[in-house]
Amino acid sequence: MNSVFFKNLETEEEIQQKAYVSWKCWQEAYAGLLDQSFLDTLTLDRNLRNAQNWKDNTIIAKDGDRVIGFVVCGPCRDEDLPDAGEVYAIYILSEYYDQKIGYRLMLAALDRLKDYSKTVVWVLKENKRAIRFYLRCGFHFDGKEKELPLGKPVTDVRMVLYEN
Repeated sequence: MNSVFFKNLETEEEIQQKAYVSWKCWQEAYAGLLDQSFLDTLTLDRNLRNAQNWKDNTIIAKDGDRVIGFVVCGPCRDEDLPDAGEVYAIYILSEYYDQKIGYRLMLAALDRLKDYSKTVVWVLKENKRAIRFYLRCGFHFDGKEKELPLGKPVTDVRMVLYEN
């Protein structure tokens, strides 16, 4: 853990490793929350294509030469909150849970979003672990929900942090 550091996503190797982290985290975090048949469609190759498209505004956590987590943030995509920032994704390999890496990634994202008066994150309603994390970071439910077709319909709920 002493060798963990945080930096902007830059190299092709880091992009490939981010894709692996994304793929692995979806398999770990969403098992039992999403249809396994849907999770099976999320291949490493598909995650690599996504990682290539989401290079900007990505902060990675590295343990030595290995990417172990990341956060992606930017302007909020919700029309009803045009002046908010958003954490689009935050993932950490499960072997690094409970080491404050997610918290440090969130702090880095919030620092990047400091010019916004509020920050939004969307989370699966059934993802209790993630919800506990966001609550500890100061986010609160604002009552907004949306249905996502992830194999079967699932509910995403919005959480907001006021005054970054």
